[in-house]
Amino acid sequence: MDTSTTYMGMHLRNPLMVGSSGLTSTPEKVVACRDAGAGAVVLKSIFEEQIEKELGIMSGSSWYPEATDYIGRYGMDNATAKYLALFREASDRVDIPVIPSIHCFGSGKWVDFAAGLQDAGAPALELNAFILPSDPRKTGRENEQSILDIVSSIKKVVSIPVAVKLGNHFSGLSTFAGELEAAGADALVLFNRFYMPDIDIERMEVVPGANLSNPQEAQTVTRWISILRPQLKCDLAATTGIHDGPGLVKQILAGAGAVQVCSVLYRNGLGAMAPMLTFLTDWMKRHGHRSIESFLGSMAATANPAEFLRVQFMKASLEQ
Repeated sequence: MDTSTTYMGMHLRNPLMVGSSGLTSTPEKVVACRDAGAGAVVLKSIFEEQIEKELGIMSGSSWYPEATDYIGRYGMDNATAKYLALFREASDRVDIPVIPSIHCFGSGKWVDFAAGLQDAGAPALELNAFILPSDPRKTGRENEQSILDIVSSIKKVVSIPVAVKLGNHFSGLSTFAGELEAAGADALVLFNRFYMPDIDIERMEVVPGANLSNPQEAQTVTRWISILRPQLKCDLAATTGIHDGPGLVKQILAGAGAVQVCSVLYRNGLGAMAPMLTFLTDWMKRHGHRSIESFLGSMAATANPAEFLRVQFMKASLEQ
């Protein structure tokens, strides 16, 4: 069985990618991901605030004063040079694509750093567009425009493919996805998982909540990958909630050319990728598929997904 695939023009030995996280923060960890079976890795993100601190502007970060304080207090000096060195060494040590990631929320001078990544040999770039629609002064359209501006700005300085990692907080996601493609996005990564806060009611403190995904969350990803696949020409990558072999196969059937995993690796170790890939190969044999391309997107939604999904909901409701 040929499990290789193409994502943003890059050849992947299989569609399983390790998403941007602490699992990809050093060259040694990238090598470990490759050895465990990953078809590609996305490096742990560098933050917009880190880049702009070095430029001495930090203008965009004035939206989040705590970010400015944090960057200054913890001495993240030479972040861009260190990130370029991380990319170069990791790329030199593995034979799979290593994709840098920038965690961003606005367009600004930091976008020029993308050109440095391209010059360093990056095969592609992932933008983690972290814009939560929580500011009552900004409309939904203004939030969308911020991301479109980021993509347009990046595409002016690089020629390599650019993926945009999104959350699912958009009222007109199909339209917005088409606008991102028109702005130059070569792939969409669905969906980003925002920080989940919790409250310690005894210490009266905000503390981290359950920040690892669960398999149920993948259903939202499957729905939107399936809906968007017939509408777009750009690549789609699935992320959040994919924890096993069946979850991997479902996303490919829906239309994802690549599938990013993270939480399952934190829970079960990098060895969790091997049984997922074994399941994929066994499933392909059982169903007579000799390549990923032969079933990629074969279960995507119809031309009118709203009507299709409404009928399925009616069936489920009336048969209860």
